[in-house]
Amino acid sequence: MSFVQPLLELQDVDGRIRELEQEIVDIPERKKQENARLDTLRELLASANGELKAIQIKIESADLEAESRKTKINDLKKNQAQLKTNKEFQMYNLEINKLEDDLGSFEAREIGAMDDLIPIKAKVGEIEAKLAKEQTGVDEYLAELDERLIEVNKFLEETQAERAEVEKKVKPRPKLFYDRLKAKRWPVVVELQNGSVCTGCNLVQPPSVGQMVRRDQDVVVCTMCGRILYMKS
Repeated sequence: MSFVQPLLELQDVDGRIRELEQEIVDIPERKKQENARLDTLRELLASANGELKAIQIKIESADLEAESRKTKINDLKKNQAQLKTNKEFQMYNLEINKLEDDLGSFEAREIGAMDDLIPIKAKVGEIEAKLAKEQTGVDEYLAELDERLIEVNKFLEETQAERAEVEKKVKPRPKLFYDRLKAKRWPVVVELQNGSVCTGCNLVQPPSVGQMVRRDQDVVVCTMCGRILYMKS
């Protein structure tokens, strides 16, 4: 058997391991992205609730001011009946008129704020409904990702056990080259296409390289990228 074939088998297993390990890294990031999408909706809801609260405070404040004016007006009218001079009566009237103007202003402010309350309540309701719907979808997706993570870890453990068996078939010298290159280049073992082109870096190799690869007797590497070269039989 060619010394390259066991290397190709090992590379195939290592390729699957790389993919599984990358998926293990990617799953938490995908979960983070989903939660970030919900955070955007939560921020919108918090902003809308802030607007709602501000309007409610405005309504309460205007109502309190209006009630205060009503109380003062009623008190002045009660006291007005006990006045002895026309001058005092007129002064009370002026104060009452001013309070009634203030009352009208606060009542108008309250009505305006109540009109503003309707659309903002609708806005809050829409965002809450959307958030609830999105939350359900995200929860389901996160649960799927958790299940997938369990599967991937299981597959990784099985594939690593498979690698240990495949590795036994690789000769020491090719294995040494392979291990050194694996951290720097991927894939490590590549085809010498048309007898002259390294499919790892696309560099045309000298004729002597092609001849050595054809002999299939020892490790031959690309003169540019250093990958291990082989030819399909």
